Amino acid sequence: MKRRIASWENGHSAPDDFYGPLLCTALGLSAAELGLNHLTDHDVPLLDATYPASPDAAIATVDRLWRADLNGYEPLIKAEPSQPAWNEASLRWLVAPEASFPARSGEREPKVGLADVAVIRTTSDMFAGLDDQFGGDHARQSVIQYLSRDVAPLLKGRYTEAVGRALFSTVAEATLLAGWMSYDAGHHGLAQRYFLQALRLAQDGNDRRLAGSILSAMSHQATFLGQYTHAATLARAALMGISGVATPTLRAQFHAMEARALARTGDRRATETALSEAARALDASNTTDEPEWITYFDAAELAAETAHCFRDVRRARQAVEHAENAMSGSHVRSDFFATMVLADAHLHAGDAEEACRVVLDALDLGEQLKSARCVAYLAEFRRHTDALGPSTAQRELAEQAADNRLWLASETRV
Repeated sequence: MKRRIASWENGHSAPDDFYGPLLCTALGLSAAELGLNHLTDHDVPLLDATYPASPDAAIATVDRLWRADLNGYEPLIKAEPSQPAWNEASLRWLVAPEASFPARSGEREPKVGLADVAVIRTTSDMFAGLDDQFGGDHARQSVIQYLSRDVAPLLKGRYTEAVGRALFSTVAEATLLAGWMSYDAGHHGLAQRYFLQALRLAQDGNDRRLAGSILSAMSHQATFLGQYTHAATLARAALMGISGVATPTLRAQFHAMEARALARTGDRRATETALSEAARALDASNTTDEPEWITYFDAAELAAETAHCFRDVRRARQAVEHAENAMSGSHVRSDFFATMVLADAHLHAGDAEEACRVVLDALDLGEQLKSARCVAYLAEFRRHTDALGPSTAQRELAEQAADNRLWLASETRV
């Protein structure tokens, strides 16, 4: 970096379209005032949580986000989520007309076809598998590098409207993955910004089902961050926004997200109503009609969501019952969360010894996970046990878990 600054000072080069906008932001000056005539004021990184106004704005914004993330731009990595952005994004998407999407042309840009779209989808699926098995902080930077260096040029390429719609939808799904991974890694402001850009890309791809799923992801994050009213609103917006094209599994997942938010508020009746709607919808599902990316949401996933809800409304025995049915055996991180909910449920039911034994199972299961969310689940359990006072079970758990990476990480969160 020092060499780069020296080169700018000596006039041998000018800040490029990544570093130039950062200088504008840092110095509080416009591109023109700094003599960066190759830039415009619109090139300043949009670190605020904003919803782009057009397909071209979406391309520019998500490209700048990827590059800033890849370059470790600290104000972005440490950014806080914006509460108004949740409401603005859902409203903007709900009322937006179908985006105009003219064909893009240009002699120097690469020509993009459906084969390129298929490559992005396959690569994203590979990264999604790594995220599921090893946690969001394992390959997150690799995903961002791929999006920034391989996918961004395709968004700026030449393609027909049909290819462009497919491209935007696929990139929206990949950006959603980047958001999930950033959320799992504890970069909540960054994750929210990726979710917002994914939502806009899904709108431009005319993929309302995916857009609804993105709102559902935003609801999940809002619940985790304690923004329960926003979370319930986002889940309801997802249900409303795709009502004409919703599948049973999507409806089930959105109702489950609403239930998760409501349970945290302590509203038992509303929670049970939302869970009943989720179960009814899932019973009607037919996997042949579902988008591939939602087929993970099955009976085990719904059992896990239900266990979370019953734990939060202090119905411990029912939480235990559902958590025991939530182990998929194929989704490592989800099984870790379900196991931790089972431990919490046993603790709330008055069985601290069994709760501590189950936590050891969770630690064995999650040994390979690099996930801030997993650490947060452990820290929450430890706070609950600390509130009960010292016990033999608690002491034995601490002794057996002393060298576990996740357990050690949770110490600073208790």
